[in-house]
Amino acid sequence: MTEIEYRIEKDSMGELQVPIDALYAAQTQRAINNFPISGLQMPPAFIRTIALIKRCAAAVNLELGELDASIAQAIITAADKIIEGQYAEQFPVDIFQTGSGTSTNMNVNEVLASLATKIAGQNISPNDHVNRGQSSNDVIPTAIHVSTALQCRQSLLPALTHLADVIANKSTSLAAVVKTGRTHLMDAMPITMAQELAAWELQIRNAIARIEASLPRIYKLAQGGTAVGTGINAHAEFAGKFAQTISAETGIPFQSNACFFESLAAQDAVVELSGQMKVLAVSLMKIANDLRWMNSGPLAGLGEIELTALQPGSSIMPGKVNPVIPEAATMVAAQVIGNDATITLAGQSGNFQLNVMLPVIAYNILQSIGLLANACNTLADKAISGFKVREDHLQEALSKNPILVTALNPLIGYAKAAEVAKAAYQQNRPVLDVAVEMTDLSRGELSQLLEPAHLTKGGVSG
Repeated sequence: MTEIEYRIEKDSMGELQVPIDALYAAQTQRAINNFPISGLQMPPAFIRTIALIKRCAAAVNLELGELDASIAQAIITAADKIIEGQYAEQFPVDIFQTGSGTSTNMNVNEVLASLATKIAGQNISPNDHVNRGQSSNDVIPTAIHVSTALQCRQSLLPALTHLADVIANKSTSLAAVVKTGRTHLMDAMPITMAQELAAWELQIRNAIARIEASLPRIYKLAQGGTAVGTGINAHAEFAGKFAQTISAETGIPFQSNACFFESLAAQDAVVELSGQMKVLAVSLMKIANDLRWMNSGPLAGLGEIELTALQPGSSIMPGKVNPVIPEAATMVAAQVIGNDATITLAGQSGNFQLNVMLPVIAYNILQSIGLLANACNTLADKAISGFKVREDHLQEALSKNPILVTALNPLIGYAKAAEVAKAAYQQNRPVLDVAVEMTDLSRGELSQLLEPAHLTKGGVSG
């Protein structure tokens, strides 16, 4: 095993050893030493976003005369490398760290300073140059908002639109399929498969609307508030120009928040968005569980549909195939609901001028977005688009459904209809045959009144 070689780095607290090939310096190493907690690191999307913030800040500081051109351009060039995904191994700080995320901010500052120093051929400071006009206290909240907005726009919303479209297409193809409806998991009046899927589609369309309605508050940025919200050590024009610059870089209409004190002290916008994603998780749980029930069997369950067989379902029972995609979706839903609880609790930790649970908020919101996006695409492509309907099984159950007699209520009354339903169930016979024997209505009249497809249209019979 190769022995690690070290170099000596120094910060305001003194000297310590840093691996000789590390691009980071003393403050990152202190965080590595101090927080051996989870082994979980900040998401790559979050690190890339901080690099984007540093890039935009350098450009603005150059424009405002706060940085020399050679220094600013070196920082910009170095930031581009991080944004491209290079040097990912240089960001090892645990998510369970200082609540402001200072360790992660300084980790990025130090790596950028090392790269920029090599590019410029002159010493570039992580604090005085890379962090110019900034504080961890506004960089990290800004990174949460920007990374969240980017991932929602680039990943989650397209995935939701895809899922809704796939459901809509499947619904159209199944418009003529009539099945037994269920309430309380018990037989109820008939519906079409298209009607059932229409509910799923609207759940997803509503999720899109909820998320889009929350994003305008995510677009409001903390950058420019620096340490406590006053903007100390930042040029008076820095905040506005920064928002313009990062908007131009991303195509998202970011703005400086009207009150930086709110940006630093609270994470209400992220708590709001997380709550909307929890609603989406609840919707996915419902849809996935419907698929599992409809697929159950194939002999002893409902057996209404057949999901695409993707893998063997048992290590001991040959031939068993399980609804693995809906099961994965339900686990995603559970994780997202748990993440929302964490974000909610963390959002309460705005003590005076700073929220001190920012890293765990960042980690959980980005994980939720990624999980939901992937689950939606997978559910659409590997479960909903390809399932087959067992129409023979549907029709057999539908013909014997005693609840069809509900349509006769206006003609024979609830009490008499209940007698017919009970008799049909006890005799395991079609309700039509039993109704012919127990009412004064002709078979022709009853056939029309009890036609399942007719009953899916609502209204009053007779």
